[in-house]
Amino acid sequence: MDLVKDLIYTNKSIAIKAFKKLYKNWILIFAGLFYSLATAILMLSLRFFWLLAGIVLIMGTSALISNYLHLLDCVVRRNKLTIQDFKTGFTAHLRKVWGIIFVFWIVQMGLDLLVNPILGRMIGPVALALIINFLVLILLNSLPEVIYQKDYNSWGSIKYTIDFVKENWVEWFVPNFFIIAIMYFLSRQLFVGVASLRIMALINITNLFSPMLIITYLISQVFLSYFMIYRGLLFATLSTSTRRKRLFMREW
Repeated sequence: MDLVKDLIYTNKSIAIKAFKKLYKNWILIFAGLFYSLATAILMLSLRFFWLLAGIVLIMGTSALISNYLHLLDCVVRRNKLTIQDFKTGFTAHLRKVWGIIFVFWIVQMGLDLLVNPILGRMIGPVALALIINFLVLILLNSLPEVIYQKDYNSWGSIKYTIDFVKENWVEWFVPNFFIIAIMYFLSRQLFVGVASLRIMALINITNLFSPMLIITYLISQVFLSYFMIYRGLLFATLSTSTRRKRLFMREW
């Protein structure tokens, strides 16, 4: 019963705060459009770097991830976005993102050399890949929030993420799945349209600038921006309090 009360009270408050923060920092909605265009330009430019293409891809992608997480940090914790935040965002979490990518690379090598040859034969490579991806999705679900809200190194961030999910799996996943379900049922046709328009853009680069793609994509960014702000606020609440403390504060 206390769990249900905590879920309702905590997420009701966060839902309102997330809406207010998105309303005040509406410019965040356009960040996704910039990242999509930047990624498209990056992918088209890789052929000019030959053997260094992989390194350039990792560096460029990491800088974009760092920038987005920094913007979320500014909205969630400071409730303010500036041009300077956008400029400094490319390097704000770059070292940590690089380190996490390196850890993933080492783990992937270990899986390819030690785990896949054995378990892949037993259950099949496709089934093994699905299991591994599912575990990563669950255990590292709050990794983006840990990167920009906690002062840990790369390995420490991964370890803290796993511990956080283990301790708060109900309080964390129930609201996440609930919001995703609402977003899906309210805008099912929108997301289908975005997916089809992205496929069209891959076929013909000029489709990237079609009015329908831009408008549809921006609407989807409203949902995504709200969702990411919501996650950030939820993580900040759960990682700095306990259920008993939140219920106690509710009484007061």
